[in-house]
Amino acid sequence: MTAAAADQSNFPTMIIPRGTEIRVNATGQLSIKTPGNLVIQNSGIYSEIESTNGSIRIEENVTVEAVSIRAGQACFIQGTLTAWKVHAKRISLEDRAKAFIMLQESESLELSKGSRLVGNFASEKELFLMMGKFQGQLKELPGGVDMGSPAGLGDVRASISAGAAPPITTTATHVAPPPVIPTPVRDEAAEHLRLAQSLLEREIARTDLAPHEAEPLREVLYALRERNLPRVSSVYRDAFRESARPSEGLRQAMEHLDRFFAQ
Repeated sequence: MTAAAADQSNFPTMIIPRGTEIRVNATGQLSIKTPGNLVIQNSGIYSEIESTNGSIRIEENVTVEAVSIRAGQACFIQGTLTAWKVHAKRISLEDRAKAFIMLQESESLELSKGSRLVGNFASEKELFLMMGKFQGQLKELPGGVDMGSPAGLGDVRASISAGAAPPITTTATHVAPPPVIPTPVRDEAAEHLRLAQSLLEREIARTDLAPHEAEPLREVLYALRERNLPRVSSVYRDAFRESARPSEGLRQAMEHLDRFFAQ
C-alpha cells in the first residue's frame, strides 16, 4: 500500500473548477471555458480556449493551435501558438515564444527580444483587404503548410514565385486600372445577392461547421456585405469547394451567385 501511494504521488492532480465547460465539436476539436486562470502544459489542437475572468498561459515547449482564444486578463505565450483570433487585455510573448495570430484584440502587446509574432491584424476587414491585394499569389498557396517547418516555407516561396500575378501595364503618366466587373442594376440581380447573403449568414451560424470550412465562407460573406463584387467573384467558388458535404442552403447560395455573375 505504501509503494502504491508513493507511485500515485508522482502524478500531478488535475482540478476542474466549478463552472468549467469542456466540449468536443464535430471535427474532434476540444473547447475549454473556465472562470479562472488556465495553464496549458500539453500540445494540442483546440476550437476555443477561454478564461472568463483570469489569464491563459501556454508554457514553454508546448504547441497550441486554436480557432479562438479569449482571456479576461492576459494571454502569456512561452511556447508556440497558432490562432485565428486572440482577445485579451494584454498579450505577452516571452523569450523564444512564437505566435502566428491572424487577428489580435488587446489593449497592450508585449514582445520580448527573442520572441516572434506573425500576423497581428486589427480586424477581419483589414485582413481581407490585405488578402485582396495579393489574391493572385494566395490562390497558388499549397494547403496544409506547417508554419514551423522550413520545408513548408520553401513550398510557399516556390508557389508565390510560380504564381505571381503579371505586372500591370504602365506608361509614364498612367497606371492601367484592374478590370472592374459591372454591377447589374436589375432588381432580379440584387435579389440574387440578397438571398446569397442571407443563406451564407445562416450557414456561418451552424455549430457543426468545421473551422476550415467556415473561414472561406466568412470571407465571401464579408465581401457580400461590403458589395465588393470583384472579390466575391474571385473567391466564392473556391470557398464553397472547402465544404466536404455542402448543405442545401450552401448549394442554393452558390446557385444565386452563379446566376448573378452569369448576367
